[in-house]
Amino acid sequence: GQTTVQIAEQTTVRTPEQSTTQTTEQITTLPTEQTTVQTTEKPEEPKPTYEIIELPEDDRGEAVDYDASQYADYEVMGVEVPQMAQYGGDDIASSGAWYRDRSTQLAYCGAGKNLNGFFDSTIREFLLGSGSENRVYSPVNVYMALAMLAEICDGESRSQILELLGVENIEDLRTQVNAIWNANYFDDGMVTSIIANSIWLNENVEFKSQTLEELNESYHASVFSGDPANEDYSVALRAWLSEQTGGELDRISGIKMDPRTIITLASTLYFEAQWYNSFSESKNTVDVFHTPLGTIECEFMNSSYDDMAFYWGEKFTAVEKQLDYSGDMWFILPDEGFTVDDLLAEDEVFEFINAGSSWKNRGYYWVNMSVPKFNIESDMDLVSGLKNIGVTACFDEAEADFSSISDHNIGAISEIRHGASVAINEKGVVAAAYTVIFWTAGFPQYDRIDFTLDRPFIFVIKGIDSLPLFVGVVNVPRQ
Repeated sequence: GQTTVQIAEQTTVRTPEQSTTQTTEQITTLPTEQTTVQTTEKPEEPKPTYEIIELPEDDRGEAVDYDASQYADYEVMGVEVPQMAQYGGDDIASSGAWYRDRSTQLAYCGAGKNLNGFFDSTIREFLLGSGSENRVYSPVNVYMALAMLAEICDGESRSQILELLGVENIEDLRTQVNAIWNANYFDDGMVTSIIANSIWLNENVEFKSQTLEELNESYHASVFSGDPANEDYSVALRAWLSEQTGGELDRISGIKMDPRTIITLASTLYFEAQWYNSFSESKNTVDVFHTPLGTIECEFMNSSYDDMAFYWGEKFTAVEKQLDYSGDMWFILPDEGFTVDDLLAEDEVFEFINAGSSWKNRGYYWVNMSVPKFNIESDMDLVSGLKNIGVTACFDEAEADFSSISDHNIGAISEIRHGASVAINEKGVVAAAYTVIFWTAGFPQYDRIDFTLDRPFIFVIKGIDSLPLFVGVVNVPRQ
């Protein structure tokens, strides 16, 4: 219902859906006499109606309260972590200490090398084919767990893991892990980003102290020892996992050691940050989201930005929402007629994730952003996926070589569990992940764009180091 009369030459840049070629519009000369322009209001088109379905209940496992006392007695080797000054606001003295501590950690950013191959292959392997399920995967968390695994392997078992991780030798891996760990360790009152590692030993088996010391020093791994036949030892492992992930992962309640377990490796990642520009709850709306199961209603957070970078590819569009004193969260929406699997099956979306804000297809627009609040969690076994991308020897008793950790035959890896969760609301993001590896003996002029995430989409959360901490597929935005 709006009429615009132009009084000078104007160059218009077309939106991504159109050609990016610039065109010059016809000049309209205003008459000197008074002219009345009549406009006719267009009636609003009625919104389409959908049959709303009820979702089945999301079984996340039993929520259990744990505390550090449940695992402290089993610890035989602890770790030291950076003690960071807390953000002091207007307090100049405390702010100075805060900046110095942040600068120490920021110096490690960018030190990780040849990581894209690992990120691309594992993201595709573990997220493709989600069907109607939500999936959350933490590439950095799994990288840390596999790095520890490489340290206690030898021979072909180690070579396959090093190749997947993109490093030539174990010395380079130790340097890389230290850099990634420090670049993503922040606990300063503004951002919480904490990686924790541990190894849980069967007290009835003899292990090589030199390897345990290397894990402790280079991988910041705590060492625990106990009897896996004792239920309290499994409780201790679950308590450690829960403590390191802020109690965010209810599925931890299902983790249990077999009485024959020889070694358990565990790695966690906990991340919490606020939006740089938060959403206003007063602008929230209830609208529809088109899941693979059917259409549901959910709560959307809405905001408009008059100078926002907008990105596009052959089959998707995307926006980036910045986190305060941290990285950012990317929302990648398949174009109509395409699915998240269509994107994950091809290379372009991975090229985009790696390029980030330097992506070639971008422009600045007035963006009306509408994103559903969600709180999703998933759990998966990584063994078959790792086999598919070349890591096989450590799962085969005839080929597995763990001579770096023990002179005894400790069998092959029986299970690799990976669980992760991500929740977003008006204030920011909370995300957590764990990976547990078990050995069981024997086993300008801004055009306006509406970016509404009302169908399955991909998200990526990057830390300060711009590494993908969490990547996921939201098929059903459970709230």
